[in-house]
Amino acid sequence: MFDSIRFTDSQRRAIYFALATAIALGALFFSLSRGNAAPSSAHIVSGSATAGTKNSLALTDPTLPPAPVLPATIVIDVAGKVLHSGIYTLAQGSRAADAIKLAGGALKGVSLTDINLAEVLSDGQQIIVGAPVMTSASSSKGKSSKANAGKITSGTIDINTATVAQYEQLPGVGAVMAARIFAYRSTHGNFTAITDLSKVSGMGKSKFSNLKAFIRI
Repeated sequence: MFDSIRFTDSQRRAIYFALATAIALGALFFSLSRGNAAPSSAHIVSGSATAGTKNSLALTDPTLPPAPVLPATIVIDVAGKVLHSGIYTLAQGSRAADAIKLAGGALKGVSLTDINLAEVLSDGQQIIVGAPVMTSASSSKGKSSKANAGKITSGTIDINTATVAQYEQLPGVGAVMAARIFAYRSTHGNFTAITDLSKVSGMGKSKFSNLKAFIRI
């Protein structure tokens, strides 16, 4: 192109220099435009990665102090013959001895042999210090009194007209046996003799002997 037009050597050098400069400026501009876009995204990614790294370090860094753990507690009712009966809060895993000690201990002369002092307590448990101990004799007496409650001690009951409730008034006869007597009478008809009562299922000789004085036909 430059051969068809006659330029001096100085003009040619000026043209070449201008073209080279233009190409260099274009390349520089292109490079700068890419550089301005890339760092912003790189900055965001880098910032996210840095934040994630900080969070991860906050969770796993062994040099950081552990989060405080609140001790589990239980609530115990200490009653009876202690210095200060009431509701007490103890640490999980405490034993009966700890609760009694917190209540001021047992009163003078009160024995703790009926309490397992090594027992591990549970929430809501009650400890009664100095509670009366029921002996086998008193227990048997109590059961006997309950069993005889509502029983007749005089007079007789007609076993052919009695209701289930009236059968239950006989000594040694409970709700089950009373129902059996009534069912037997309903199935076989009236009793012809008081000894027929011994034919009812479960009516042994001893039971019949205890109640025969209170029945009639």
